[in-house]
Formats: sequence, C-alpha cells, structure tokens
Amino acid sequence: MLSHSIYIFTAYIIDRIVGDPRALPHPVVLMGKCISLLEKVIRKFVVKEKALKLAGLLFPILIAGGTYGIVALLLYTISLVNHWLAVIAEIWLISTTVATKGLGDAGMEVYRHLKNNDLSKARQSLGMIVGRDTEELDEGEISRGAVETVAENIVDAIISPFCYALIGGAPLAMAYRAVNTLDSMIGYKNEKYQNLGWASARFDDLLNYVPARLTALFMLLACWVKRLDVRNAWAMIKRDAKRHPSPNSGIPEAATAGALAIQLGGTNFYNGVASHRAKMGEPNRLIESDDIIRTIEVMRTTSMICVLLFFTISLLVAYYIS
Repeated sequence: MLSHSIYIFTAYIIDRIVGDPRALPHPVVLMGKCISLLEKVIRKFVVKEKALKLAGLLFPILIAGGTYGIVALLLYTISLVNHWLAVIAEIWLISTTVATKGLGDAGMEVYRHLKNNDLSKARQSLGMIVGRDTEELDEGEISRGAVETVAENIVDAIISPFCYALIGGAPLAMAYRAVNTLDSMIGYKNEKYQNLGWASARFDDLLNYVPARLTALFMLLACWVKRLDVRNAWAMIKRDAKRHPSPNSGIPEAATAGALAIQLGGTNFYNGVASHRAKMGEPNRLIESDDIIRTIEVMRTTSMICVLLFFTISLLVAYYIS
C-alpha cells in the first residue's frame, strides 16, 4: 500500500507536468480499438437482441479483465529484467489513467477563447470535450458546459483511478480505465447500445460508487481551502446530486454548483434533439467564464488533497504495522 501511494504521488506529479503528450501512444487509444473490434465481432455472430444483452457481459470480462492481465504480465516481465525499470513503467502507466492536466488545459482553452471574445473558437474547443451541440451556445452556456465537464470528470478522470491504483497498482487502475472507456463508448441507453452496453454502464457505476463519495469529502475540503461556500456545497450534494442521471456524476456537479452559488444542468441539445437535465444548485447569479477558472482550481486542489491523504494514510498504516 505504501509503495502504491508513492507511485500515485509520483504519477500525479508527472501528470501535472507532462499530461498526455500526443507524441506518445496512449493506452486508452488501444483500449478503444479493442472495444470497437470486439463490438464488430459480437454483432457479426450475435443477431438476437436478447442474446446481445448476454453478450454485453463479454466487454467488461474481456476488455477490463484482459487489460488487468496484460498490464500485470507486462510489469512482471519487466521486473525480471530490472526492478527499477518495472517501477518506472508502473508509475508511467498510473499517470496515463489520470487527466488532471488534460482536464485543466481543456477548460483553460475554452476560458481563453471566451476572454478573447471569440465565441466561435470557444464553441469548437467545448465541442472537443462534450457530446452536446455547441454551435449555437452563448457565453453563459459555453461556460456552463465547461464547468460541468471539469466538475463531472473529477471522479472518473482523477479520484477513481487513484483509488484503484492505491488498492492494486497500475493493473487495477488500468482495468478501471478500461471500464470507464467502455462506458464512454458503448454505455448509452439508446436503441443501439441498450442491450450491448448495459453491463459496461452498470459496472462503471459500481466502480465509481465509493470513489464518488470520497470525492465529495475531498471537494468539500478543497472548497474550504479555496474559501468557497462549503456549507452550500454540502447542502447541494444532499439535495441535488441524486437528480443527476448518473448515481455518481451528480456529486461533483452539485458540489460545484453549491460552492460557486450557480445553477448547473438544464437543456442540452444532442444532434438537434433536446435533452432536459435536472438542475442543480440555485441560480443566485449568472454563470460566467471565470467560473471555469474556479472549477479548475477546485479540481486541482481536490486532486492534491486526495494524493496527500492517500500518502499520509499509507504512512500511518505502514508505521503501525511495523
């Protein structure tokens, strides 16, 4: 556990400094290709919808299970060559499962375009990180989209990977990332994926359940550090988090809405079709571009608190065990 917390701490520093360099291959890209290939194979041999639901179990079993096995075998093989080379490989792999820098950079790109009064580029940048239509959004709606995206991803792009890395190192963190990638690719409740993707979506909800509730604690501490409204953040978590269609994503969004005294949620359009999302928080003021900065600061502070707490707890456990 102590070694894993040291790996997490180091991986976090690497992610904050380097992020995900485009020149280096990212494991998630390979996961995505494997998921697409498996989908093609299943759809070729499985025709009936009821059978597709059963076949949907193959995705978390083969993709997540396979990812765990491959990473574990890779690290073991490297360790036979050199122990420290295996340590470096594990730290790097853990760093690829988190996106603190990438998330912050994406939000900052939208923010800079808004500050330059370039709504066209701001819409384009937002469109790179959200699924909703962005072509007609005004400044307030662009800001809302960026705030919601940064807040929502605190769980699955930061806290959850760290939780699973603490428990099982890079193999488990990568397996979690595989499940999360499955959910983002096929975990939709639409006609195409309601049967094939149900297992991936449920498994993702299950794996994020505990980390999402830890995120609530870390975010409240972060809000206190940043001198935001902690009481209102907690009140909105209790009142509004359950209104979100996801049992987990509503927690960081509701916390953000309460801390910043804004209202998130509302109507989004996907391929021209309106989707009404439950509103979280009170509209005490209009959302502004600076709220993107505030949300990024909360995200970064939350991630630091998580890493430091995991490291401290690991030290205490190691001390008392010894």
